[in-house]
Amino acid sequence: MADGRRARSFGAAADAYAAHRPGYPDSAVEWALAPAGPDARVLDLAAGTGKLTACLLDRAGLTVTAVEPDPAMLGRLRKDLPSVDARAGSAEDIPLDDASVDAVLVGQAMHWFDPARAFPEIARVLRPGGVLAGLWNGEDAELEWIRGYNEALHGAPRTAASSRGGDGATLEPGPDFTGVEVERFPHGVRTTVDGLVETLATHSWALVAGPAERDAAFARMRAYLAGRPEAAAGGFTLPLVTLTARTLRR
Repeated sequence: MADGRRARSFGAAADAYAAHRPGYPDSAVEWALAPAGPDARVLDLAAGTGKLTACLLDRAGLTVTAVEPDPAMLGRLRKDLPSVDARAGSAEDIPLDDASVDAVLVGQAMHWFDPARAFPEIARVLRPGGVLAGLWNGEDAELEWIRGYNEALHGAPRTAASSRGGDGATLEPGPDFTGVEVERFPHGVRTTVDGLVETLATHSWALVAGPAERDAAFARMRAYLAGRPEAAAGGFTLPLVTLTARTLRR
């Protein structure tokens, strides 16, 4: 199971998370939802501040419910998206009826779940044939400069496999579900070095690190990026990849 302290760290940074975390590309969301069909009832599970929820609301015909366990994250979601049916709950205890949704989407959070409890609970609320999909945003670590800045940041060598978005976040939902399909969707966000620091400060490792450790990591990263033409002073596009995995309820 994932580190509980890191999993619980996000509420203290809810406003920064809402301001600086990227959303999800339309192509990834559309692929995740494709098996659910039109006019689907969709649960955004572990919805955080509503990054994925907002993407779902842009699609006509969907009925969207958001469920989030952290009070601060849920409060920010309700503030930003007041029209959404947003409920307190967790992957292990979902406040919905049996077979009440056509799709369960999880953005950047499935790796925090307790699989033994969460996947049977997700299966309970999904109709037969419904889709479960996880989406993970990460930097495109096929690029040498992305691996280089991460090595500077973390003080250890990084490979494309170890730092690519979504790696290590597996979807193995058990006997209630069919085989898993996986796709990757490239996209990018405009940012600056300062903006990148603000985004990284919302990551769980930074939230649980001591101030000296965190500041030293960001100083190493800034020094590295100062010598890279890709990180232009006036702003640059940070290349991202959204790993998306989906499976169907039997």
